[in-house]
Amino acid sequence: MDQERRALLVVDVQPTFCEGGALPVAGGNAVAEAIARYAAARRDRYDVVVTTQDWHIDPGAHFSEHPDFVDTWPPHGVAGTAEAELHPALSELGPDASVRKGQYAAAYSGFEGVDGQGRALAAVLRDERVTDVDVVGIAESHCVRATALDAHAEGLHTRVLTDLTVPVTPELGAAARDDLRAAGVELVDSVSAFDDVTD
Repeated sequence: MDQERRALLVVDVQPTFCEGGALPVAGGNAVAEAIARYAAARRDRYDVVVTTQDWHIDPGAHFSEHPDFVDTWPPHGVAGTAEAELHPALSELGPDASVRKGQYAAAYSGFEGVDGQGRALAAVLRDERVTDVDVVGIAESHCVRATALDAHAEGLHTRVLTDLTVPVTPELGAAARDDLRAAGVELVDSVSAFDDVTD
C-alpha cells in the first residue's frame, strides 16, 4: 500500500447527543456546525468520508431508567427517530458510506457498526484502500475515543482533530486524550491538519 488514502470519520454527530437531545453534550451543536464547515472546505483532502450513528433498537442493559452514566444511559439514538438521524448541519456532507451501530448492544466504536450492505467499518475502509483516518465527532470521551483507538488497532495512521470534537466532561476529555496519546493516536487541531493549507 504505497499511496496514502485518507478518510474522514464523522462519529455520531446526531441530534440525540446535542443540546435539546436525549443525551446532550454541551457544545454538540457548535461542533456539528464546525464539522460541516470543515468538511465543505477540506473535502478535496479526503478520498472517503464515512459517518457513524448510534442506531439502538434493543441495546439491553445499555439503556436504563436509572442510569449510572458510566455503563448505563437514558434511551438515546433510538433507531428510526429524528434524533438518531445525522445532525441537520451535515445535510450537505454527502458521505461515501454510513455506518450504524449498537442495534442490540452498547457499541461505542464505529468499528462495531455496519453499512447498508452489511460491511463492517474496517471492511469499508479496506475496500477503499484507506491508510490514514481523521476522526471527529461526539463525544470525544466515549465514541470518538473508542473509534480512534480501534482505527489505530487496525493499523491505520489515526488522528483526532481536537477542535472538531467535544467530551462529556472536561475531565473525561483529558483522560481520553491521555489514552489516545498513549496508544499512538495523533492529536491535532483542524487548522494544523494540513501544513500546506492556510485560511
